[in-house]
Amino acid sequence: MPALREPGARYAPPRVSTLGLRALALIATSIGLLVVDYRHHELAWIRASLTSAAWPLQSAVHLPSAAWHWFTDAGATRAQLRTENEELKLAARSDQLRLLRLEAVQRENVRLLELLNATPRDAEKSQVATILRVDLDPLRHRVLIDRGARDGVTRGQPVIDAHGVFGQVTNVSPIGAEIILLSDPSHAIPVQIERNGLRTIAVGTGDALRLSLPYLPRNADIKVDDHLVSSGLDGIFPEGYPVARILEVKRDPSQPLASVLAEPTAALDRDREVMLIWLHQRVSAAEAAAAQVLPAPNSNDAPHTSAAR
Repeated sequence: MPALREPGARYAPPRVSTLGLRALALIATSIGLLVVDYRHHELAWIRASLTSAAWPLQSAVHLPSAAWHWFTDAGATRAQLRTENEELKLAARSDQLRLLRLEAVQRENVRLLELLNATPRDAEKSQVATILRVDLDPLRHRVLIDRGARDGVTRGQPVIDAHGVFGQVTNVSPIGAEIILLSDPSHAIPVQIERNGLRTIAVGTGDALRLSLPYLPRNADIKVDDHLVSSGLDGIFPEGYPVARILEVKRDPSQPLASVLAEPTAALDRDREVMLIWLHQRVSAAEAAAAQVLPAPNSNDAPHTSAAR
């Protein structure tokens, strides 16, 4: 409790302390600065200097909060980036598989277009067939295709690819057919040299990259890089279609025949699609004359059929 004034003491007015005077001076100064700044805008540089001086302190105060938010965002961003990375990898694999399929389709379209462009002019009809199976016997060069009797395929029908003669049909089933390749040892095709028209026979050797010409005399006019085409004399293959290219010619003076090897023009060991062709029926001059002399058959006569090759 405050001490009571002693009786009879003189009254002394309260004194203003030094701290109070300072406060009043600061208040007056502040009011004066506000008025001057409001009216004349002379204290902007002071305010900017004070703000710059206080910036390190503000940064130090906000540093813990900023660090916490940075660590939190970094963790979330890392997890998000990991998820996005996995999604991008899956999308890249899917796009790569799609691109591979598109490239396969594009290559198939190119092969089919080459087949269509290679169709002989004298062909009445043509049809693309896909090779389903290859005979693994090294001495039996046969393939199975997905076209058969229901598609009009017949035994002995010629088969070509985009580059040359491929082979011919040997066996036919309702849904498939077997093709013997040019390179089969039991297959032979009449050919002629494109340069001079010399005719001979090309025989399979059991090697998909080699044909033999065993019936040429030693002095035959044949050279390396000569091109062989089908002669059409067998009535099976179209005339003038590429068959092979001469690789080797050996002439032994002690032998009457030359040893000649040729490389098939067709890709016998690489084709995936082949072309079946139907040629126009050819009638010889003798058959035409006989048809004019012979009387027309009546309905009771049995029809004549040509022997299958």
